[in-house]
Amino acid sequence: MDSAAAPPAATRNPIVLIAPFFLWGTAMVAMKGAMPHTAPFFMAGMRLVPAGAVVLLAGLLLRRPQAIGRQGWLWIALFALVDGTLFQGFLAAGLQRTGAGLGSVMIDSQPLAVAVMARGLFGEHIGALGWIGLLWGIAGISLLGLPDEWIFSLFHGDTTWLTGGTALTTLLQGGEWLMLLAALSMATGTILIRYVCRYVDPVVATGWHMVLGGLPLFGLSALGEVQPWQGLTLFDWGAIAYSTLFGSALAYGIFFFLAAQGNLTSLSALTFLTPVFALLFGNLFLAETLSVLQWLGVSFTLVSIYLINQRDALTQKLRQWMLAYGASASPVEPD
Repeated sequence: MDSAAAPPAATRNPIVLIAPFFLWGTAMVAMKGAMPHTAPFFMAGMRLVPAGAVVLLAGLLLRRPQAIGRQGWLWIALFALVDGTLFQGFLAAGLQRTGAGLGSVMIDSQPLAVAVMARGLFGEHIGALGWIGLLWGIAGISLLGLPDEWIFSLFHGDTTWLTGGTALTTLLQGGEWLMLLAALSMATGTILIRYVCRYVDPVVATGWHMVLGGLPLFGLSALGEVQPWQGLTLFDWGAIAYSTLFGSALAYGIFFFLAAQGNLTSLSALTFLTPVFALLFGNLFLAETLSVLQWLGVSFTLVSIYLINQRDALTQKLRQWMLAYGASASPVEPD
């Protein structure tokens, strides 16, 4: 069945909608657990190439349209570079220097970029509540990701850590900046899927972009990483298998299927769930703890998801409430 003919209910099922973000969050924890025994580019390649092969096989079994023209291959190549090579490369390199939860938080700052690009390119309506929700989500992931002492210093009017390059140096020494580059790559990839799917079936495009995007990562690994598989334990291979099959093949397949036909701003906003899952499971399996501010960030994140995804219904209720109390029926809805 062609993706355009898929039943709308499939894109509204809460389990289907949440699944990619649960799988990505838990895959971050699995990757972080194996990372001390391997190298980043090998890990990134392992997460992409086998998963892409699985997705392509699934596409054959499901009888998805396999034909790809010249324009289709060009879009797949660009998609593979941005959302495959760059995203997974930055992610794996950054994960070496951050915790699974923090790394996921930094990556999942991308919905704001998606919203802006989707507004400009596709004219997607965001509205006042949507923008409030996005900014609320950014505040949430900031509470999750920034050092507590920085936030407390701001409350006390102390901004000395912002001067003299101290903050920038601290961030560059960690993996945060790499995770932000990964976030920008993922946001761009989310936009690109709309163009790719004009020429290629979304399942087939997902599989090929993973295979083609992973090959350069294996090339970089061969050039600069010495036998990165040598120190891996059986448990590590299990973690890699989970990240590959569930955190990549299944999660990417579901996500880009939804992105090809749904509202990109609403779908991308659910990405705020990924760090919540990563932080919770990172605490459970890797003893990564949450501070009071980080728990506050989790609550902000959940509020942002509700505001963004229910913005139309909430706006309608607000208008009805204003009508009932004699106020204007047309609250400002800036885009």
